Amino acid sequence: MPASILSASVKPLRKTQHAVAVLASACLWLVVQPVFAEELADVTRLLRVGKSSEAMVKIDAFLERQPRDMQMRFVKGVVLTEQGKTAEAITVFTKLTEDHPDLPEPYNNLAVLFAASGQYEKARAALDMAIRTNPSYATAYENLGDVHAKLASQAYDKALQLDSSNANAKSKLTLLRTLTVNVAGKDAAKPTAAAAPVVTATTAPKPAPVVVARVDAKPEAKVEPKPEPKPAAKPEPKIEAKAVAKVEPKPEPKAEPKAEPKPVAGKGDSDEVLAVVNDWADAWSAQDMKRYLGHYGQNFDTPKGESRATWAAERNARIAGKGRISVKVESPQVTVEGGTATVKFRQLYASDRLQADSRKTLTMVKQGGKWQIKQERTGS
Repeated sequence: MPASILSASVKPLRKTQHAVAVLASACLWLVVQPVFAEELADVTRLLRVGKSSEAMVKIDAFLERQPRDMQMRFVKGVVLTEQGKTAEAITVFTKLTEDHPDLPEPYNNLAVLFAASGQYEKARAALDMAIRTNPSYATAYENLGDVHAKLASQAYDKALQLDSSNANAKSKLTLLRTLTVNVAGKDAAKPTAAAAPVVTATTAPKPAPVVVARVDAKPEAKVEPKPEPKPAAKPEPKIEAKAVAKVEPKPEPKAEPKAEPKPVAGKGDSDEVLAVVNDWADAWSAQDMKRYLGHYGQNFDTPKGESRATWAAERNARIAGKGRISVKVESPQVTVEGGTATVKFRQLYASDRLQADSRKTLTMVKQGGKWQIKQERTGS
């Protein structure tokens, strides 16, 4: 999905037409097909003049021809949210997370919609998935902090309902609400605060969790005793004199053979791991599913926690017989530590419908004498 489209889900926008104008801006890592670019330009023009209904007709017409196009489906979710059709927008973004579980942005948009309707636990779960797919997704972390702040506020409120004399909970809730009022006062001056629920999570402000952390973090600063090293100073000279005489001739020959095998093994393993990664990409390009799936270990961490068999069936349905596919590995960096290897690289993907340039990280383990994929992450 174009980075410009995905970033629209987290920027404060004043109007629907401005939101889609951002959606149509320059792509960073995905080359959009000309047909899609023309359709998106038409949708943008309609929204600029306030014709959201006609824009939705264009969107639906495009999706009737290409129902699985993820870019236009994402745009539809954004426009539905702008129109206040929350339930329909949730349905669109939920289906996107099922069809493209490696994209963090649909999870983030779902979380904002859940939070706007008071479903904070669902919002938290969606943001956890966004961060799992992309651990460097800063917006998801910020939104997660806001959701946790709201949950904390509800917990303190419940504690006071059960025990109105709980001064500790009362002070925390007062501080939390004070910060909420201060941040809300600043945001109230901006006409964009309530205009785009897809764009900004309108839950509690991010400083709130810090209040809880500060309350409990002060008392443990006085534990630094210094008198204990004195009794240990007396027996030392006796032990040292004996140890030097006995240990000197033995350690030197043992240290030399241990140092030699490490660089040789590490270098050989790096070459072996890189060869496996290149073969994995080649098998994907050739749609050779037996060879492709053979590169994943039986203990592979599947994206949604499903069984490996379910995940493999889904991958087979998405790859096999889908026309031209090309996957290339560029600028790989291999780190090997014992029986675990980490490979970071740029993945260049191209098919009849899609071209993408993204960052990919593979965590691999050596099983049965061969390197296999244990974990696969995009965007980190």
